[in-house]
Amino acid sequence: MKKKTRFRTKSKDLSYRIKRISLALLLCLTGILTAGCTRERETTPITKSGFYFDTVIQITLYDDRQEALIDDCFAMAAEYEHLLSRTVADSDISRINQSQGAPITVSDDTISVLEAGLSYCELSGGAFDITLGAVIDLWDIKNNPGVLPAQEDLAMALDSVGYEAVTIDGNEVTLTNPEAKVDLGAISKGWIADRMKEYLNEQGVTEGILNLGGNVLVLGPKSDGSAYRIGLQKPFDQDGSLLLSVDIADGTVVTSGNYQRYFELDGTIYHHIFDPDTGYPYQNGLLSVTIVCPKSVDGDGLSTTCFALGLTEGLALIERLPDTEAVFITEDFEVVTSSGMGDTIPYEILE
Repeated sequence: MKKKTRFRTKSKDLSYRIKRISLALLLCLTGILTAGCTRERETTPITKSGFYFDTVIQITLYDDRQEALIDDCFAMAAEYEHLLSRTVADSDISRINQSQGAPITVSDDTISVLEAGLSYCELSGGAFDITLGAVIDLWDIKNNPGVLPAQEDLAMALDSVGYEAVTIDGNEVTLTNPEAKVDLGAISKGWIADRMKEYLNEQGVTEGILNLGGNVLVLGPKSDGSAYRIGLQKPFDQDGSLLLSVDIADGTVVTSGNYQRYFELDGTIYHHIFDPDTGYPYQNGLLSVTIVCPKSVDGDGLSTTCFALGLTEGLALIERLPDTEAVFITEDFEVVTSSGMGDTIPYEILE
C-alpha cells in the first residue's frame, strides 16, 4: 500500500510551502549512500574499506593509481583514533578522563577537536555536550538488551555532565569537575574526514568520495564539472532503499538520527543522542537531521545540534548560518528542508 508523505520547504520569510508526494514505501531517513559515477572513465575507480571509530570507512578515488593514498588515509584514521577515542586506554581523551582534575598535556590535533566540540556546545546552549561520556556508558546502547538505567545511577552520571568543566590553556586540558567524561564521538569523524580531504587535495586528488560511517565528504567536482549524487536512505529500512538524493560538487552531507543505534522498549525508541538535562535520549518528534555544508566537522556538529534542538529551533539555526542547508525528517515522515535546498543544493525525492 502506498503511503503519502508531506514534503515541506521552508521559504525565505520562514513560511512553509507544502507538497504532497506519494511514495511506494514508507519514507524515512537513516544514513547516506553515495551514488556511483555513471560516465565512462579512462581509469578504473578504486574503493577500499576499513574499520575505525567503531564504524566502516569507505574511500573511493577515481584513479586506480591512487591506491597508496587511500592507505595513507587509513593510517591517518588509525593515528587519530589513538588520539581521540575514549575507549583506547592511552589516548589523549582517556588520559583527560582519568586525570581526576589534573592538567593533561595533549596534541595540537586533540585541542583542535576539543575546541570544535566546545564551539557546538556553546552554539547549542548546552543541548550538544561533549561531557556525556558517563551517560553514554550507562546506557551502552550498542549492547543494551532493552533495559533502562536505574534512576539513582542516571542521577550520578548526570552529575558529571557539563561542558563548562573542560578548560583549555595552550595544550593543557583540565576538567574542573573531576568526574566529567569527555566523548568526542559526535564531532571527531567529521574533523578527521576534513583532514583526509586536505591531505588528498595536497596530493593533487580533487575527485573522489570519503564516507566515514555516514559522514560523506566529496573532494571536489568531477573532472567533467558535474556533481556527485548522494542518496539518503529510509530509516529502519532493511533493504537500504533511498528516500531522496542530494547533488553536491564539493562539500559534505552528514546525518544524525535516532535509528543509527537504538533499542525499542514498550513502543519507545531509546537511541544514542542524549539530552544532557535528563540523561535520556531526545524524544522531540524527529527521526533524523541531515546537514549539507562545506566542512564535515560542521556537518557533524550541526546534525547532532539540530537534532537536539528539535525542528523549530534547529531550522531557525540553519537559516542563520551561511552556506549551510538541512533536511529534517519528522516521526510522521514529513520531510522539512531549509530554504536553500532546491535553490543552491539540488535534490530529488525518490519514489
